[in-house]
Amino acid sequence: MTDQAITTIVETPPAAAASTTPQIAVLAALAAIGTLATNILLPSLPQMAASLRVSTAAVTASITVFLAVFAAGQLAVGPISDRYGRRVPVLAGFVVFIAGSICCALATDLTGLLIGRVIQASGACATSVLSRAIARDLFSGAALGRAMALIMIAMAAAPGFSPLLGGALDHYFGWRSEFVFVAIFAAVAALAYAAVLGETHRSLRIPLNPFAITRTYYGLATDRRFLVPAATVGLIMGGLFAMFSAAPRVLIEGLRFTPIALGLFFAGTVLVVFGAGMLATRLAPRFGLDRAIRAGLWIAATGSAAILLVALFDGRFLPFLAAISVFLLGMGIVNPLGTAQALSPFGDKAGAASALLGFWQMMGAAIGVWLAATVHPDAMTGLGMVLTGASGLALALYAMRARAR
Repeated sequence: MTDQAITTIVETPPAAAASTTPQIAVLAALAAIGTLATNILLPSLPQMAASLRVSTAAVTASITVFLAVFAAGQLAVGPISDRYGRRVPVLAGFVVFIAGSICCALATDLTGLLIGRVIQASGACATSVLSRAIARDLFSGAALGRAMALIMIAMAAAPGFSPLLGGALDHYFGWRSEFVFVAIFAAVAALAYAAVLGETHRSLRIPLNPFAITRTYYGLATDRRFLVPAATVGLIMGGLFAMFSAAPRVLIEGLRFTPIALGLFFAGTVLVVFGAGMLATRLAPRFGLDRAIRAGLWIAATGSAAILLVALFDGRFLPFLAAISVFLLGMGIVNPLGTAQALSPFGDKAGAASALLGFWQMMGAAIGVWLAATVHPDAMTGLGMVLTGASGLALALYAMRARAR
């Protein structure tokens, strides 16, 4: 299917998606659970370390472990959902996530916390990966791009607002209340999912066996229609998570922000991502996915280079804020449109495609977080280097698609 066909497919979604607003709201909640459970803890890491009698550096393992399990688990969930449908894996994921959240809330040592985080991530990976697969089941063409944009906004809003929420919960009720909150959020989302969405996977069920799964993943990973946009999105998401992980060091340690001010900064980033998502839904039907994604990549690369220049020659907050906003604008265009472009040709195996895409996104996130902390002792400089490298690679990779076409 060509990009022109993808962007000109009839705007009306299938009959199963007659009422799109509640469905997209539920899908957004599914997509946001993983990032909510990760970033809500950021303001509380010192308090968690003191409570569990370990160092703050040791407690950050709870984030690394979560991301690793979150990434790997998606590779199993996708094929399972292509074989047995979406409803049972999603509901099972909610149950597992709630159980893991309770384990974390009751943890008395770091080992118990890490075990709870592994369980939590095992459930979150199901809801996150299947939010994209369900969107692919329900929508197509430009409608899928709009749905992905709204889901992406929710995924950005969760890490944007959750540190502010986490700081408030920690201040009034202690860090354990953050796990109670995400468990309640998941329970409400599960009830909404059960009420609003039924089984959406009505295409051919793919047999569940290791050889078939391996062939499916290999076929996707070697298909340029999936490989190029999916890898591009993975690189851009790596930059986004690098920004989230480096911002506390840049703003609190480097620029002397308070934790509340840091939370407000994260919340403000949501406005930029929201605007970018809305812009993406207008660019794709008018200019096509290829041109819109290329424009977003150039914007992200410009913002990334600006961050590096600010770090090297200025170092003040306002220039840094302007540069990071430009990067987020480009990221907010590329992420939903690249996701839609990667998934659109693969309706019969949307679960596996979404799983592999999610795996690459989370691996990109993990690598971005690690690089931002290690490539340079100055946090802003390290962030600029990571974002510039990731955006430049994404731009070069996507240019291969244009040459191939």
